[in-house]
Amino acid sequence: MDRIDLLKTFLVVSSESSFTKAAEKLNTSNQLVSKYINKLEEHLGARLLNRTTRSVHLTEAGEYCFQQAQQILESISDLEGHFGQLQSDIQGRLRISVPVSFAILHLAPLIRDFQKQYPAVNIDLQLNDRKVDVIEEGYDVALRIGHLKDSSLIAKEVTPVRLVLCASPDYLKRYGTPSTPSQLIPQHYLRYSYIDYHQSQQPLMDALKSKSHKSDSVLEVNNGQVLTAAAIAGEGYVLQPTFIVSEALKKGQLKVILKQYEPNPLKLFAVYPHRKLLAPKLRAFIDFLSKYYGNTPYWDDF
Repeated sequence: MDRIDLLKTFLVVSSESSFTKAAEKLNTSNQLVSKYINKLEEHLGARLLNRTTRSVHLTEAGEYCFQQAQQILESISDLEGHFGQLQSDIQGRLRISVPVSFAILHLAPLIRDFQKQYPAVNIDLQLNDRKVDVIEEGYDVALRIGHLKDSSLIAKEVTPVRLVLCASPDYLKRYGTPSTPSQLIPQHYLRYSYIDYHQSQQPLMDALKSKSHKSDSVLEVNNGQVLTAAAIAGEGYVLQPTFIVSEALKKGQLKVILKQYEPNPLKLFAVYPHRKLLAPKLRAFIDFLSKYYGNTPYWDDF
């Protein structure tokens, strides 16, 4: 039996000085009210009420219980009100981890539009290409690109991420345009340190993950924008997501090569600890994010 219900019943009986009036106010039976009072007295080991045929009076123990019960129920009401307000209001600090290049190139408009809609949410944005520990490092959500391994974390797909192999017109003029992956020059591969070669049985990915490419690459960097700049300068060819190279492709600074061998797209995910009881600020951000870029993101229009 819920002790809160016992206390609530006791307060109503004490205020009304009547079991019958208390039952009417609580929309229950006189017998159930009497049962609740008896249970409370048994639990506390004290008589709380003196009953007569006409009225009910508090004992000394009942007076003390009345005061304490009021405080307890008021505190519970305040607590429920506080968390009810938190659940109804989208507010507070939202800590987000995002890959560096994606954040620099494409996240600012999303954050701006999100905060226009939810001005009470404060954003703490951390840029890092390493795989952060969402729970241990205290993030509400992390954006990740690639193939996610089994995890206790919840992953919400946001948008596809295309990978294209490209090189500058100057590079292709000097070394020719390859028609098959086998014609790529290993020493000219501008390699991204965190590239995901998980997609096996694809000719292009198989060619790029070979040991000769890794050991002989003229440049290996953990930032896609630096690699893209090197490719634009004609230093080699690069495999990069379209969200990084789309502007260079539009301007003709880079050209897609071996398009017929384009790897299967990766995915951008929002990763967070729990599916149930999400804070309103996090639920609002995930919903907003999942609709923002769509199935064909704007950067693929090149």
